[in-house]
Amino acid sequence: MKLSDDGFDARRLRPKGSKHWGMRFGAALAAVLATLGVLLSMAGAANLLGHPPALEGLDTTTTGGAILLAVGLVVLYLGVALWRRCRRRMRRSAELAMAPGLMKKHD
Repeated sequence: MKLSDDGFDARRLRPKGSKHWGMRFGAALAAVLATLGVLLSMAGAANLLGHPPALEGLDTTTTGGAILLAVGLVVLYLGVALWRRCRRRMRRSAELAMAPGLMKKHD
């Protein structure tokens, strides 16, 4: 490939390869967070519905159940949001980094 005099190198426009390992790890961590959020929410809901013997190591008061439910829903939301963000970044197109306006046809 011929290099021009002004230092432009077309190889910089092309992607280097698969660098999605960080995003894959982030998606896996997000899935674990979402699972933990679901489990905490279920534990809090079970406590509020009157089945506290299923929660031997956790707070079995009504306030404790409400806190568990709220924390579980927050953790679930964070896990789903992080998972969606990682998936969006992994699926980003690997095309040339050119402005869309440059591809317009001019008559």
